Amino acid sequence: MNALKHNTKFRILLTAGLLVLLSGLSHAGQFEDFGDYQVHYSIFPSSFLTPDIAKQYELVRSKSVGIVNVSILHKADDGTFKPVNGQVEGKVINDIQQNRFLAFRRIDEGDAVYFIAQFQYINGELLTFELKANAPGARQGMPVRVAQSLVND
Repeated sequence: MNALKHNTKFRILLTAGLLVLLSGLSHAGQFEDFGDYQVHYSIFPSSFLTPDIAKQYELVRSKSVGIVNVSILHKADDGTFKPVNGQVEGKVINDIQQNRFLAFRRIDEGDAVYFIAQFQYINGELLTFELKANAPGARQGMPVRVAQSLVND
């Protein structure tokens, strides 16, 4: 399969996963606005990915592993938001205040740039994600804090 088909397939699966999450979780597939920048994020179980997509992107597919997907967008002169390179760092905190740092890696597919990290979770556990996105040209880091529970499918 060529790169365009993989890119399209990955986007479709992420979108499908987000739609399922949006029906039951208020924090999935949201974004924070920072003026000329937006930080889009989604958090979902890795089991939402097909085995082929998980293998292609070297992601663990499991009922106890979740995915944080972050994109940084910059407002273009025409007013539309376009993906930009940058850096994302963060941690996940469980309900007993244990911190685990997230190891984000960049996936660059032409016009799309994603920052993906995986994390372990327990079914129904409330997790708090503290993320910070940095982009070239941004005056400061862009913090995102969100609490979410994941439920096994």
